[in-house]
Amino acid sequence: MSAVDFGAFVAELATQSGRAILPFFRAHHMLEDKSRGGAFDPVTEGDKAGESVMRHLIRRQFPAHGVIGEEFGNENADAEYCWVLDPIDGTRAFISGIPVWGTLIGLTRRGVPVYGMMHQPFTGERFWGDGGEARYDGPGGARILRTRQGQTLAGATLMTTSPALFKGEEAQAYARVESAVRLARYGCDCYAYCMLAAGHVDLVIESGLKPYDIVALVPIIEGAGGIVTSWDGGSAAGGGRILAAANKSLHQAALALLAG
Repeated sequence: MSAVDFGAFVAELATQSGRAILPFFRAHHMLEDKSRGGAFDPVTEGDKAGESVMRHLIRRQFPAHGVIGEEFGNENADAEYCWVLDPIDGTRAFISGIPVWGTLIGLTRRGVPVYGMMHQPFTGERFWGDGGEARYDGPGGARILRTRQGQTLAGATLMTTSPALFKGEEAQAYARVESAVRLARYGCDCYAYCMLAAGHVDLVIESGLKPYDIVALVPIIEGAGGIVTSWDGGSAAGGGRILAAANKSLHQAALALLAG
């Protein structure tokens, strides 16, 4: 496939999954709890519908590619190219009627994230990147995404889904960073990472992520000039404890505080 064809295909994944998901947003939808007695872990019919559509399109266009998805597991996950899908990242926001969820469409090559898109079908926004550049299209018009390069830790804006998700030493590590920044905000899931890529947020710190929570976001942030790693500075592709930063100096300062 040419680059233009590939971009059109990813755009079609976003369009068709959005059409499948939107009828369930702010509706009386069926809800399932995947937690099995643990912390509330909701999944909706919108999650399942969106992922089903994307899997069908990928199988038809790229039958040799693998797929890793939140709702329906792994198919051919050892393939050279593997799609990593989260139809509704931010399901708690989705079921609460708050439009800070998004559809994550990622592609890895030999385990390395090489392309990603975050689509918010309700607001009509798309953020995408390939690690070399990142772009946005939506109600505000199309533009190139760039992170804030001159921001210091003392003037930074930090986001996390919720500080309550950190426990024990992780909570202490996160608190050290929060106490050093100018502003901390909670919530937004994938939307927070895209606001970092767009230059509105400077740090995102989270823990307990799965690959489908982060793979699509890595090429967007890196393409915009930011950095995404694990808390020890390693690859973020496997999920776990994640630090995203707008620039190298912020990344190093936050890593140092997380390490104590």
